[in-house]
Amino acid sequence: MFRRFWLLFAQAVTILLALLFIIATLKPQWLPGQRPFGYQSVNPTIAFQETTNSLSEKTTQDSYADGAQKAMPSVVSIFSNKKNRAKRDPRFDDPLFRYFFGDSGTAIRQEPVPSLGSGVIVSSQGYILTNHHVIDGADEIEIALADGRKACAKLVGSDPETDLTVLKITLDNLPAITLGGMEKVRVGDVVLAIGNPFGVGQTVTMGIISALGRNHLDISTFENFIQTDAAINPGNSGGALVDVHGNLLGINTAIYSRSGGNMGIGFAIPISTTRSVLESIITTGTVTRGWIGVEPQDITADIAESFGLQQDSGVIIAGVVQGSPADKACIQPGDTLTKVGDTTIRDTTELLNIIAQLKPGVSTAIQLKRKKKTIDLQVIVGKRPPPPKRPLEEGDDNSGY
Repeated sequence: MFRRFWLLFAQAVTILLALLFIIATLKPQWLPGQRPFGYQSVNPTIAFQETTNSLSEKTTQDSYADGAQKAMPSVVSIFSNKKNRAKRDPRFDDPLFRYFFGDSGTAIRQEPVPSLGSGVIVSSQGYILTNHHVIDGADEIEIALADGRKACAKLVGSDPETDLTVLKITLDNLPAITLGGMEKVRVGDVVLAIGNPFGVGQTVTMGIISALGRNHLDISTFENFIQTDAAINPGNSGGALVDVHGNLLGINTAIYSRSGGNMGIGFAIPISTTRSVLESIITTGTVTRGWIGVEPQDITADIAESFGLQQDSGVIIAGVVQGSPADKACIQPGDTLTKVGDTTIRDTTELLNIIAQLKPGVSTAIQLKRKKKTIDLQVIVGKRPPPPKRPLEEGDDNSGY
């Protein structure tokens, strides 16, 4: 009897355990206080960084209207007229040629060719910052403000080597933009591009800062661009790149494009560069930069092998301008320039920027290597000559750095 009771009890317990296993596997929620089968608890000693924002809190900025409205009145449209002059055929200088074919070769077409760009009012005194290529060769420059007013502009000065120009207009109550700073600007920051693309009217586009310090782009001599994916198109040149608070961070100047339109890669001259150029042009009418008169070359693998160089920084001096500060300091072709002052030189771009910042007439220390020997020299910095106004031809002097 007892044996039979024990068998019934054992069978009942086995059936209940089987049912409990099936329920725990297929329907764990039926069991109060139980986790799904296979759940593993997290080791409480491992630290995780979790958000403290609840779903009800605003985690993104819904609108950039305040920043746009602050900056838009300061951005202007620039219309420049350039006379389209036909080139004179040199054969018409021959009297015999003119006798048979007439003197039509002396005709000059005076048809104006309109050019469109943008600019930024940087001072209530009427100073406007734009790109040099927007007004280059212009006979007349007209400014159209966002409030509908128009005025003729006077050229204060240009700096083709940074592609910047300062204009001036005479109007009352001009809305000057607030200048920002580059100290806290980071890749990933939201920016707004303001200008007049394709002449459709003032337009605001939004993007982020994609990169900082872009160079080796062959856009201008001195390159330190902000790269952005904010839409920049023809007509935006000279317009403003601002932060979400409407402060000026840069002057839009170029795009990378295979079609002529925006492809998400635009470049702006940073405020750190534009401010120094602006102040110099307003004060002196021009930009003065340092120059020592060398023609440098980046050290490539082939050059390093040819000269037996071990280092991967510095620049090779390919040539020295006769009578230049470098020539007077006995710098020679084939030297490897490694230091200017306390700054180590890594490539030609860095050398150009460092030399340009030096004040003409000041003595500066130059460190170089010549036949594996380190040599320290003192160079009296000269004044950088202006860039040529036409494309260089064979035999022209490029003047170097």
